[in-house]
Amino acid sequence: MIKEIIKDSEERMKKVIEITKKEFMSVRTGKASPALLDKVSVDYYGTPTPVTQLANVSTPEPRLIIIQPWDKSALAEIERAILKSDLGITPSNDGSVIRLAIPPLTEERRKELAKSTKKEGEEKKVAVRNIRRDANEHLKKIEKEGSISADENKKAQEEIQKITDKYVKEIDQVVANKEKEIMEV
Repeated sequence: MIKEIIKDSEERMKKVIEITKKEFMSVRTGKASPALLDKVSVDYYGTPTPVTQLANVSTPEPRLIIIQPWDKSALAEIERAILKSDLGITPSNDGSVIRLAIPPLTEERRKELAKSTKKEGEEKKVAVRNIRRDANEHLKKIEKEGSISADENKKAQEEIQKITDKYVKEIDQVVANKEKEIMEV
């Protein structure tokens, strides 16, 4: 039962790391990345649809994203969705593809993005600590029921703390890497 609690906690912490990495992929840096468009939805025949499901998205150059819709009639809608999004990039439409030129970030904007990245990392660390707290409460509960001894509970809590420390450190590393990427000129 203790092993199940520890395993469940570790799996939930791994998911937090995966979510953090996925969210950070859509944070704009100086480089073009198709992941920037992950949060952009297009009103396609009345249904909000992600750009990546309507078009081929490629990055032929480090500062350029090309969106080539499979259905040419969706071109205007894709362009409108990009303009409405918080990307801060103006699309250029030539009738068959949309080009997104990624401008270099200003120093101020880079600092702002780094700050929000750090904040997001702190929130994820809180999530990991909440998982630890849930596991510890569960262990205390089964100790009260008499299913495990106080020593087993203490040992399990120490194990959970080691796992928590490992994942908090990993979040710090992911944040540091993203900040470095953002601050690169």
